[in-house]
Amino acid sequence: MHRFSQLKPRSASSIPCVILALSALLLSSADSQAAEPWRLDNQLNTPDWFRFSGEYRVRYETLDGQFRTTGIRGDQALATRLLLEAALDYKTLTLVGELEDSRQYLNDAGSPLNSGMVNTLEPLQAYLRWDASELLDGDQKASLTLGRQSFDLGSRRLFARNRYRNTLNAFNGARAQWTFSGGQSLQAMYLFPVHRLPTSRASLLDNDSQLDRESFDYQFWGAFFDTPTLPWNSTGEFYLFGLHENDDAKRSTRNRQLITPGFRVHRKPARGALDYQLESVFQFGRSRATTAAADTRDLAHLAHFQHLTLGYTFDSTWSPRVAFQYDYASGDSNPADGQNNRFDTLFGARRFEHGPTGVFGAFARGNINSPGYRLILKPRANLELMAAHRLYWLASDTDAWTTSGLRDATGAAGHFVGNQIEARARWDVFPKNLRLEAGVARLFAGEFIRNAPNNTGQRDATYGYFQAALKF
Repeated sequence: MHRFSQLKPRSASSIPCVILALSALLLSSADSQAAEPWRLDNQLNTPDWFRFSGEYRVRYETLDGQFRTTGIRGDQALATRLLLEAALDYKTLTLVGELEDSRQYLNDAGSPLNSGMVNTLEPLQAYLRWDASELLDGDQKASLTLGRQSFDLGSRRLFARNRYRNTLNAFNGARAQWTFSGGQSLQAMYLFPVHRLPTSRASLLDNDSQLDRESFDYQFWGAFFDTPTLPWNSTGEFYLFGLHENDDAKRSTRNRQLITPGFRVHRKPARGALDYQLESVFQFGRSRATTAAADTRDLAHLAHFQHLTLGYTFDSTWSPRVAFQYDYASGDSNPADGQNNRFDTLFGARRFEHGPTGVFGAFARGNINSPGYRLILKPRANLELMAAHRLYWLASDTDAWTTSGLRDATGAAGHFVGNQIEARARWDVFPKNLRLEAGVARLFAGEFIRNAPNNTGQRDATYGYFQAALKF
Protein backbone atom coordinates (compact mmCIF):
# COMPACT_ATOMS: atom_id res chain seq x y z
CA MET A 1 0.00 0.00 0.00
CA HIS A 2 1.26 3.44 -0.93
CA ARG A 3 0.77 6.01 1.86
CA PHE A 4 3.01 9.08 1.66
CA SER A 5 1.69 10.38 4.96
CA GLN A 6 3.01 7.28 6.68
CA LEU A 7 6.36 7.18 4.91
CA LYS A 8 8.84 5.91 7.51
CA PRO A 9 11.91 4.57 5.72
CA ARG A 10 14.34 2.44 7.63
CA SER A 11 17.25 4.43 8.97
CA ALA A 12 19.60 2.64 6.58
CA SER A 13 17.70 4.03 3.59
CA SER A 14 19.09 7.51 4.26
CA ILE A 15 22.66 6.28 3.86
CA PRO A 16 22.53 6.05 0.02
CA CYS A 17 21.45 9.67 -0.30
CA VAL A 18 24.18 10.86 2.06
CA ILE A 19 26.86 8.95 0.15
CA LEU A 20 25.64 10.30 -3.19
CA ALA A 21 25.46 13.88 -1.91
CA LEU A 22 29.00 13.74 -0.52
CA SER A 23 30.29 12.24 -3.75
CA ALA A 24 28.61 14.93 -5.84
CA LEU A 25 30.12 17.59 -3.60
CA LEU A 26 33.56 16.08 -4.18
CA LEU A 27 33.00 16.09 -7.95
CA SER A 28 31.80 19.69 -7.90
CA SER A 29 35.30 20.78 -6.96
CA ALA A 30 36.55 19.37 -10.27
CA ASP A 31 36.36 21.17 -13.59
CA SER A 32 33.01 20.16 -15.12
CA GLN A 33 34.35 20.97 -18.57
CA ALA A 34 37.41 18.70 -18.24
CA ALA A 35 38.08 16.52 -21.28
CA GLU A 36 38.45 13.40 -19.16
CA PRO A 37 35.95 12.25 -16.51
CA TRP A 38 37.03 12.12 -12.88
CA ARG A 39 38.21 8.66 -11.85
CA LEU A 40 39.35 7.46 -8.45
CA ASP A 41 42.27 5.40 -9.74
CA ASN A 42 43.70 8.49 -11.47
CA GLN A 43 43.50 10.41 -8.22
CA LEU A 44 45.29 7.59 -6.41
CA ASN A 45 47.97 7.38 -9.13
CA THR A 46 47.58 3.63 -9.47
CA PRO A 47 50.09 1.85 -11.76
CA ASP A 48 49.22 1.27 -15.41
CA TRP A 49 48.67 -2.44 -14.82
CA PHE A 50 45.91 -1.82 -12.25
CA ARG A 51 42.52 -0.27 -12.98
CA PHE A 52 39.69 0.48 -10.58
CA SER A 53 36.24 1.96 -11.21
CA GLY A 54 32.79 2.03 -9.71
CA GLU A 55 29.24 3.23 -10.03
CA TYR A 56 26.70 4.11 -7.37
CA ARG A 57 23.02 4.63 -8.20
CA VAL A 58 20.01 5.45 -6.07
CA ARG A 59 16.43 5.54 -7.41
CA TYR A 60 13.09 6.36 -5.82
CA GLU A 61 10.02 4.83 -7.49
CA THR A 62 6.33 5.34 -6.87
CA LEU A 63 3.31 3.55 -8.36
CA ASP A 64 -0.25 4.86 -8.08
CA GLY A 65 -2.83 2.29 -9.15
CA GLN A 66 -2.24 -1.37 -9.90
CA PHE A 67 -2.45 -3.78 -12.83
CA ARG A 68 -1.10 -7.01 -11.25
CA THR A 69 -3.46 -9.60 -9.82
CA THR A 70 -1.21 -9.82 -6.74
CA GLY A 71 -0.86 -6.06 -6.18
CA ILE A 72 -2.74 -3.83 -3.76
CA ARG A 73 -3.44 -0.26 -4.93
CA GLY A 74 -0.04 1.49 -5.22
CA ASP A 75 3.55 0.90 -4.27
CA GLN A 76 6.91 2.55 -3.71
CA ALA A 77 10.56 1.56 -3.50
CA LEU A 78 13.99 3.00 -2.91
CA ALA A 79 16.52 0.99 -4.90
CA THR A 80 20.30 1.32 -4.57
CA ARG A 81 23.06 -0.31 -6.58
CA LEU A 82 26.81 -0.22 -6.03
CA LEU A 83 29.22 -1.69 -8.60
CA LEU A 84 32.96 -1.92 -7.93
CA GLU A 85 35.33 -3.27 -10.58
CA ALA A 86 39.07 -3.93 -10.46
CA ALA A 87 41.32 -5.18 -13.27
CA LEU A 88 44.93 -6.43 -13.33
CA ASP A 89 46.86 -6.52 -16.62
CA TYR A 90 49.89 -8.74 -17.23
CA LYS A 91 51.16 -9.00 -20.80
CA THR A 92 48.34 -10.73 -22.73
CA LEU A 93 46.31 -11.62 -19.62
CA THR A 94 43.68 -9.53 -17.81
CA LEU A 95 42.10 -10.53 -14.52
CA VAL A 96 38.79 -8.78 -13.72
CA GLY A 97 36.64 -8.82 -10.59
CA GLU A 98 33.39 -6.91 -10.06
CA LEU A 99 31.25 -6.68 -6.93
CA GLU A 100 27.51 -5.92 -7.03
CA ASP A 101 25.53 -4.70 -4.03
CA SER A 102 21.86 -4.11 -4.94
CA ARG A 103 19.37 -3.29 -2.20
CA GLN A 104 15.79 -2.11 -1.70
CA TYR A 105 14.01 -0.11 0.96
CA LEU A 106 10.35 0.91 1.53
CA ASN A 107 8.93 -2.28 -0.03
CA ASP A 108 6.18 -4.10 1.84
CA ALA A 109 4.04 -7.24 1.66
CA GLY A 110 2.24 -6.05 -1.49
CA SER A 111 5.35 -5.09 -3.47
CA PRO A 112 6.42 -7.10 -6.57
CA LEU A 113 9.69 -8.00 -4.88
CA ASN A 114 12.11 -10.48 -6.47
CA SER A 115 15.79 -11.09 -7.16
CA GLY A 116 15.62 -8.56 -9.97
CA MET A 117 15.68 -5.91 -7.24
CA VAL A 118 17.93 -7.36 -4.52
CA ASN A 119 21.34 -9.06 -4.74
CA THR A 120 23.67 -7.97 -1.97
CA LEU A 121 27.46 -8.33 -1.79
CA GLU A 122 27.63 -10.58 -4.84
CA PRO A 123 30.71 -11.30 -7.03
CA LEU A 124 29.12 -10.23 -10.31
CA GLN A 125 32.21 -10.87 -12.44
CA ALA A 126 35.40 -12.86 -11.88
CA TYR A 127 37.12 -13.80 -15.10
CA LEU A 128 40.47 -14.19 -16.83
CA ARG A 129 40.84 -12.90 -20.40
CA TRP A 130 43.63 -13.94 -22.76
CA ASP A 131 44.35 -11.65 -25.70
CA ALA A 132 45.50 -13.94 -28.52
CA SER A 133 45.77 -11.23 -31.19
CA GLU A 134 49.54 -11.58 -31.51
CA LEU A 135 49.01 -15.07 -32.95
CA LEU A 136 47.02 -13.67 -35.89
CA ASP A 137 48.01 -11.87 -39.05
CA GLY A 138 47.37 -8.20 -39.81
CA ASP A 139 44.86 -6.29 -37.69
CA GLN A 140 42.84 -9.32 -36.68
CA LYS A 141 42.05 -9.73 -32.99
CA ALA A 142 41.05 -12.65 -30.81
CA SER A 143 40.45 -13.28 -27.13
CA LEU A 144 39.25 -16.00 -24.78
CA THR A 145 37.38 -15.18 -21.56
CA LEU A 146 36.96 -17.76 -18.79
CA GLY A 147 34.94 -17.32 -15.60
CA ARG A 148 31.93 -15.32 -14.43
CA GLN A 149 30.98 -12.52 -16.84
CA SER A 150 28.24 -10.00 -17.63
CA PHE A 151 27.89 -8.46 -21.09
CA ASP A 152 25.57 -7.33 -23.92
CA LEU A 153 24.87 -8.99 -27.26
CA GLY A 154 23.45 -7.17 -30.28
CA SER A 155 20.19 -5.33 -29.71
CA ARG A 156 20.06 -6.52 -26.06
CA ARG A 157 16.55 -7.88 -26.67
CA LEU A 158 17.67 -11.47 -26.01
CA PHE A 159 20.89 -11.12 -24.01
CA ALA A 160 21.84 -8.09 -21.93
CA ARG A 161 23.80 -6.64 -19.05
CA ASN A 162 20.91 -4.87 -17.36
CA ARG A 163 20.97 -1.10 -16.98
CA TYR A 164 17.67 0.07 -15.49
CA ARG A 165 16.94 -3.10 -13.53
CA ASN A 166 18.53 -3.05 -10.09
CA THR A 167 20.37 -6.37 -10.49
CA LEU A 168 22.41 -7.66 -13.43
CA ASN A 169 22.58 -10.94 -15.33
CA ALA A 170 25.75 -12.98 -14.86
CA PHE A 171 27.05 -16.17 -16.47
CA ASN A 172 29.85 -18.64 -15.69
CA GLY A 173 31.69 -20.23 -18.57
CA ALA A 174 33.76 -19.52 -21.66
CA ARG A 175 33.46 -16.93 -24.44
CA ALA A 176 35.73 -16.63 -27.49
CA GLN A 177 35.80 -13.52 -29.70
CA TRP A 178 37.36 -12.92 -33.13
CA THR A 179 37.52 -9.65 -35.06
CA PHE A 180 38.52 -9.95 -38.72
CA SER A 181 40.35 -7.51 -40.98
CA GLY A 182 37.16 -6.27 -42.61
CA GLY A 183 35.57 -5.36 -39.28
CA GLN A 184 33.39 -8.45 -39.01
CA SER A 185 33.36 -10.22 -35.67
CA LEU A 186 32.33 -13.62 -34.34
CA GLN A 187 31.57 -14.68 -30.79
CA ALA A 188 31.07 -18.22 -29.51
CA MET A 189 30.09 -19.00 -25.92
CA TYR A 190 29.13 -21.82 -23.58
CA LEU A 191 27.76 -20.51 -20.31
CA PHE A 192 25.95 -21.47 -17.12
CA PRO A 193 23.43 -18.73 -16.20
CA VAL A 194 23.72 -17.71 -12.55
CA HIS A 195 20.72 -18.10 -10.24
CA ARG A 196 20.36 -14.98 -8.09
CA LEU A 197 19.85 -15.72 -4.39
CA PRO A 198 18.08 -15.41 -2.03
CA THR A 199 14.57 -15.68 -3.46
CA SER A 200 12.32 -15.73 -0.37
CA ARG A 201 10.36 -12.53 0.28
CA ALA A 202 11.50 -12.32 3.89
CA SER A 203 15.16 -12.47 2.88
CA LEU A 204 14.68 -9.95 0.09
CA LEU A 205 12.89 -7.51 2.38
CA ASP A 206 15.82 -7.76 4.81
CA ASN A 207 18.44 -7.38 2.04
CA ASP A 208 20.03 -10.66 3.16
CA SER A 209 23.23 -11.84 1.49
CA GLN A 210 23.54 -15.28 -0.09
CA LEU A 211 26.00 -16.30 -2.78
CA ASP A 212 24.42 -16.93 -6.18
CA ARG A 213 24.92 -20.31 -7.78
CA GLU A 214 25.04 -21.97 -11.16
CA SER A 215 23.94 -25.48 -12.11
CA PHE A 216 24.72 -28.05 -14.77
CA ASP A 217 20.93 -28.27 -15.17
CA TYR A 218 20.89 -24.73 -16.61
CA GLN A 219 23.05 -24.16 -19.70
CA PHE A 220 23.25 -21.59 -22.49
CA TRP A 221 25.30 -21.61 -25.67
CA GLY A 222 25.46 -19.30 -28.63
CA ALA A 223 27.19 -18.06 -31.77
CA PHE A 224 26.91 -14.40 -32.77
CA PHE A 225 28.26 -12.90 -36.01
CA ASP A 226 28.08 -9.27 -37.06
CA THR A 227 29.27 -7.41 -40.13
CA PRO A 228 29.37 -3.62 -40.65
CA THR A 229 29.74 -3.86 -44.43
CA LEU A 230 26.12 -4.12 -45.60
CA PRO A 231 24.75 -1.59 -48.14
CA TRP A 232 23.43 1.83 -47.01
CA ASN A 233 25.87 2.01 -44.09
CA SER A 234 24.02 -0.84 -42.41
CA THR A 235 25.18 -3.51 -39.99
CA GLY A 236 23.99 -7.10 -39.97
CA GLU A 237 23.87 -9.53 -37.06
CA PHE A 238 23.17 -13.25 -37.31
CA TYR A 239 22.92 -15.52 -34.29
CA LEU A 240 21.95 -18.90 -32.94
CA PHE A 241 21.26 -19.49 -29.23
CA GLY A 242 20.49 -22.62 -27.24
CA LEU A 243 18.97 -22.81 -23.74
CA HIS A 244 18.69 -26.07 -21.80
CA GLU A 245 17.24 -26.26 -18.30
CA ASN A 246 15.84 -28.97 -16.03
CA ASP A 247 14.42 -29.09 -12.54
CA ASP A 248 16.90 -29.68 -9.76
CA ALA A 249 16.57 -30.25 -6.02
CA LYS A 250 16.34 -26.50 -5.27
CA ARG A 251 14.57 -25.08 -8.30
CA SER A 252 11.46 -25.86 -10.33
CA THR A 253 11.61 -24.73 -13.94
CA ARG A 254 9.69 -24.85 -17.21
CA ASN A 255 12.26 -27.36 -18.45
CA ARG A 256 12.99 -25.20 -21.48
CA GLN A 257 14.91 -26.87 -24.29
CA LEU A 258 14.96 -24.00 -26.78
CA ILE A 259 16.82 -23.24 -30.00
CA THR A 260 16.62 -19.58 -31.03
CA PRO A 261 17.96 -18.44 -34.44
CA GLY A 262 17.61 -14.84 -35.56
CA PHE A 263 19.04 -11.83 -37.36
CA ARG A 264 19.05 -8.06 -37.11
CA VAL A 265 19.82 -5.47 -39.81
CA HIS A 266 20.14 -1.89 -38.65
CA ARG A 267 21.45 1.57 -39.44
CA LYS A 268 22.44 3.86 -36.58
CA PRO A 269 20.73 7.24 -36.09
CA ALA A 270 22.57 10.23 -37.59
CA ARG A 271 21.65 13.87 -38.14
CA GLY A 272 19.76 14.42 -41.38
CA ALA A 273 19.44 10.71 -42.07
CA LEU A 274 16.97 7.85 -41.90
CA ASP A 275 17.72 5.02 -39.48
CA TYR A 276 16.09 1.66 -39.12
CA GLN A 277 16.12 -1.70 -37.35
CA LEU A 278 14.67 -4.98 -38.49
CA GLU A 279 15.00 -7.98 -36.19
CA SER A 280 13.42 -11.37 -36.73
CA VAL A 281 13.67 -14.26 -34.26
CA PHE A 282 12.24 -17.77 -34.27
CA GLN A 283 12.16 -20.27 -31.45
CA PHE A 284 11.55 -23.99 -31.36
CA GLY A 285 12.09 -26.96 -29.06
CA ARG A 286 10.01 -27.88 -26.04
CA SER A 287 8.94 -26.33 -22.74
CA ARG A 288 6.29 -26.57 -20.05
CA ALA A 289 3.42 -24.19 -19.48
CA THR A 290 4.43 -23.30 -15.89
CA THR A 291 7.19 -23.80 -13.33
CA ALA A 292 4.90 -25.72 -10.97
CA ALA A 293 6.45 -28.96 -9.71
CA ALA A 294 3.22 -30.78 -10.59
CA ASP A 295 3.43 -29.57 -14.20
CA THR A 296 5.36 -32.39 -15.91
CA ARG A 297 3.87 -32.20 -19.40
CA ASP A 298 6.38 -31.21 -22.09
CA LEU A 299 4.88 -29.07 -24.85
CA ALA A 300 6.22 -28.53 -28.35
CA HIS A 301 7.60 -24.98 -28.37
CA LEU A 302 7.15 -22.93 -31.53
CA ALA A 303 7.23 -19.13 -31.25
CA HIS A 304 8.58 -16.01 -32.92
CA PHE A 305 9.37 -12.33 -32.37
CA GLN A 306 9.48 -9.51 -34.93
CA HIS A 307 10.71 -5.95 -34.47
CA LEU A 308 10.73 -2.92 -36.74
CA THR A 309 12.00 0.62 -36.12
CA LEU A 310 11.93 3.47 -38.64
CA GLY A 311 13.44 6.74 -37.44
CA TYR A 312 14.64 10.09 -38.70
CA THR A 313 16.90 12.65 -37.00
CA PHE A 314 16.41 16.23 -38.18
CA ASP A 315 19.51 18.32 -38.83
CA SER A 316 18.23 21.25 -36.78
CA THR A 317 18.24 22.75 -33.31
CA TRP A 318 17.73 20.17 -30.53
CA SER A 319 18.39 17.34 -33.06
CA PRO A 320 14.83 15.98 -32.87
CA ARG A 321 14.52 12.28 -33.68
CA VAL A 322 11.14 10.74 -34.45
CA ALA A 323 10.83 6.97 -34.54
CA PHE A 324 8.02 4.52 -35.28
CA GLN A 325 8.36 1.14 -33.55
CA TYR A 326 6.53 -2.15 -33.81
CA ASP A 327 6.90 -5.36 -31.79
CA TYR A 328 5.14 -8.68 -32.19
CA ALA A 329 5.95 -11.47 -29.72
CA SER A 330 3.76 -14.52 -30.20
CA GLY A 331 1.45 -15.89 -27.54
CA ASP A 332 0.02 -19.34 -26.91
CA SER A 333 -2.87 -19.66 -29.34
CA ASN A 334 -4.56 -22.70 -27.80
CA PRO A 335 -3.95 -23.87 -24.20
CA ALA A 336 -5.09 -27.42 -25.08
CA ASP A 337 -3.25 -28.12 -28.35
CA GLY A 338 -0.05 -29.55 -26.88
CA GLN A 339 2.03 -26.58 -28.05
CA ASN A 340 3.55 -23.55 -26.31
CA ASN A 341 3.58 -20.62 -28.73
CA ARG A 342 4.58 -17.90 -26.27
CA PHE A 343 7.88 -16.26 -27.16
CA ASP A 344 10.63 -16.46 -24.52
CA THR A 345 12.86 -13.38 -24.41
CA LEU A 346 15.70 -15.37 -22.75
CA PHE A 347 17.99 -12.88 -20.93
CA GLY A 348 16.90 -9.72 -22.71
CA ALA A 349 16.34 -6.21 -21.36
CA ARG A 350 13.06 -4.37 -22.03
CA ARG A 351 13.21 -0.94 -20.41
CA PHE A 352 14.56 0.83 -23.53
CA GLU A 353 11.44 -0.05 -25.55
CA HIS A 354 8.63 -1.06 -23.20
CA GLY A 355 8.91 1.40 -20.33
CA PRO A 356 10.43 1.39 -16.85
CA THR A 357 10.66 -1.85 -14.90
CA GLY A 358 11.17 -1.80 -11.10
CA VAL A 359 7.79 -1.75 -9.36
CA PHE A 360 6.19 -0.96 -12.75
CA GLY A 361 7.35 -3.21 -15.64
CA ALA A 362 3.94 -3.48 -17.28
CA PHE A 363 5.05 -5.12 -20.53
CA ALA A 364 7.57 -7.72 -21.72
CA ARG A 365 8.29 -9.47 -25.02
CA GLY A 366 5.76 -12.24 -24.68
CA ASN A 367 2.22 -12.31 -26.13
CA ILE A 368 2.19 -8.70 -27.32
CA ASN A 369 1.22 -6.91 -30.53
CA SER A 370 2.45 -3.36 -30.06
CA PRO A 371 2.94 -0.36 -32.38
CA GLY A 372 4.29 2.87 -30.96
CA TYR A 373 6.26 6.03 -31.60
CA ARG A 374 8.71 8.21 -29.71
CA LEU A 375 10.32 11.63 -29.87
CA ILE A 376 13.83 12.39 -28.59
CA LEU A 377 15.14 15.94 -28.16
CA LYS A 378 18.60 17.19 -27.15
CA PRO A 379 18.32 20.85 -26.07
CA ARG A 380 21.94 20.70 -24.91
CA ALA A 381 24.82 18.28 -25.36
CA ASN A 382 24.30 17.00 -21.80
CA LEU A 383 20.48 17.02 -21.72
CA GLU A 384 18.11 14.55 -23.40
CA LEU A 385 14.30 14.55 -23.36
CA MET A 386 12.13 11.65 -24.52
CA ALA A 387 8.40 11.09 -24.93
CA ALA A 388 6.81 7.84 -26.13
CA HIS A 389 3.41 6.30 -26.73
CA ARG A 390 2.64 2.63 -27.33
CA LEU A 391 -0.55 0.66 -27.79
CA TYR A 392 -0.71 -2.94 -26.61
CA TRP A 393 -2.86 -5.79 -27.81
CA LEU A 394 -2.45 -9.43 -26.85
CA ALA A 395 -1.00 -11.46 -29.70
CA SER A 396 -3.28 -14.26 -28.51
CA ASP A 397 -6.43 -13.37 -26.54
CA THR A 398 -6.48 -16.82 -24.91
CA ASP A 399 -2.98 -16.42 -23.44
CA ALA A 400 -1.94 -14.35 -20.43
CA TRP A 401 -0.81 -10.76 -20.20
CA THR A 402 2.46 -12.11 -18.89
CA THR A 403 3.51 -9.37 -16.45
CA SER A 404 0.14 -9.00 -14.73
CA GLY A 405 -1.23 -12.51 -14.20
CA LEU A 406 -4.47 -11.61 -16.01
CA ARG A 407 -5.82 -14.25 -18.40
CA ASP A 408 -9.02 -15.30 -20.10
CA ALA A 409 -8.58 -18.77 -21.60
CA THR A 410 -11.84 -18.32 -23.58
CA GLY A 411 -10.68 -15.12 -25.29
CA ALA A 412 -13.95 -13.36 -24.44
CA ALA A 413 -12.21 -10.53 -22.55
CA GLY A 414 -10.79 -9.16 -25.80
CA HIS A 415 -7.34 -8.31 -27.17
CA PHE A 416 -6.73 -4.68 -26.24
CA VAL A 417 -4.71 -4.26 -23.04
CA GLY A 418 -4.28 -0.48 -23.16
CA ASN A 419 -2.19 2.58 -23.96
CA GLN A 420 1.12 3.42 -22.30
CA ILE A 421 2.63 6.89 -22.44
CA GLU A 422 6.05 7.75 -21.08
CA ALA A 423 8.27 10.79 -20.62
CA ARG A 424 11.88 10.93 -19.44
CA ALA A 425 14.63 13.50 -18.89
CA ARG A 426 18.37 12.77 -18.54
CA TRP A 427 20.84 15.42 -17.42
CA ASP A 428 24.57 14.69 -17.38
CA VAL A 429 25.52 17.19 -14.69
CA PHE A 430 29.15 16.11 -14.97
CA PRO A 431 29.41 14.06 -18.20
CA LYS A 432 30.47 10.46 -17.57
CA ASN A 433 30.48 11.16 -13.83
CA LEU A 434 27.10 12.31 -12.51
CA ARG A 435 23.76 11.75 -14.27
CA LEU A 436 20.32 12.75 -12.97
CA GLU A 437 17.26 11.13 -14.50
CA ALA A 438 13.52 11.43 -13.93
CA GLY A 439 10.58 9.86 -15.68
CA VAL A 440 6.89 9.09 -15.60
CA ALA A 441 4.76 6.42 -17.27
CA ARG A 442 1.00 5.97 -17.32
CA LEU A 443 -0.99 2.92 -18.35
CA PHE A 444 -4.53 3.58 -19.56
CA ALA A 445 -6.56 0.40 -19.10
CA GLY A 446 -8.18 -1.23 -22.12
CA GLU A 447 -10.99 -3.74 -22.48
CA PHE A 448 -8.88 -6.75 -21.54
CA ILE A 449 -7.91 -5.28 -18.14
CA ARG A 450 -11.55 -4.45 -17.39
CA ASN A 451 -13.03 -7.74 -18.60
CA ALA A 452 -10.49 -10.42 -17.61
CA PRO A 453 -12.24 -12.86 -15.25
CA ASN A 454 -9.44 -12.77 -12.65
CA ASN A 455 -9.12 -8.98 -12.52
CA THR A 456 -9.26 -7.43 -9.05
CA GLY A 457 -10.61 -4.04 -10.09
CA GLN A 458 -7.39 -2.93 -11.79
CA ARG A 459 -7.64 0.16 -13.91
CA ASP A 460 -5.17 2.89 -14.85
CA ALA A 461 -1.72 2.98 -13.23
CA THR A 462 0.81 5.81 -12.96
CA TYR A 463 4.52 5.34 -12.25
CA GLY A 464 7.19 7.93 -11.53
CA TYR A 465 10.86 7.79 -10.60
CA PHE A 466 13.90 9.89 -9.90
CA GLN A 467 17.43 8.55 -9.89
CA ALA A 468 21.01 9.73 -9.61
CA ALA A 469 24.01 7.75 -10.81
CA LEU A 470 27.63 8.51 -9.96
CA LYS A 471 30.59 6.95 -11.80
CA PHE A 472 34.01 7.17 -10.23
